[in-house]
Amino acid sequence: MKVFLGLGNPGKEYERTRHNVGWWVLDHLARRWNADGWKKDGKAMVATARIGTDVVKLVKPQTYMNLSGEVLKPFLNRPGWDAAQDLLVLVDEVALPFATMRTRASGSAGGHNGLKSVQAHVGSTGYPRMRIGIAPLHPRASVGDLSGYVLGPFGREESEFMEAAMPRFGDACESWVRDGLTLMMNKFNAVA
Repeated sequence: MKVFLGLGNPGKEYERTRHNVGWWVLDHLARRWNADGWKKDGKAMVATARIGTDVVKLVKPQTYMNLSGEVLKPFLNRPGWDAAQDLLVLVDEVALPFATMRTRASGSAGGHNGLKSVQAHVGSTGYPRMRIGIAPLHPRASVGDLSGYVLGPFGREESEFMEAAMPRFGDACESWVRDGLTLMMNKFNAVA
């Protein structure tokens, strides 16, 4: 079973924020793959879909960002489930150009509290993550206070650009399930 873990914060006030872009991708995937409805499952909202014969779980933690890894406990306890092969974390990245992506098989949390929590629960940095760029859309704009920026809402133009990128993110996620991480990275990491 493949698990897509979208990092974000629960609550209406966070829905349209840059920090919740992982949830935006999950919502796109749920529509694209005709997932069953979102259901409460422990400390997460979960939807299930199929890609061919593969069952995938879309997971939105309801724990706030710095406790995101807690929702992985049921998967980590499943016989044969391996975070290095079966988990893809979808996370915002302020150091990447807006609406671009970069996927890696492992790596540091890079100061991201959600990734720190995932790493603590997985017990390793060896799990795939797709970083989604949320740097300012216009090159001359500055982030200013990082916390205020990531917790700020997308503007109208940013929302349009991000929504336009969703099919590409969806193609990459589907490729991960069908083709594996290496082929997915070779095909999609070079795309801007």
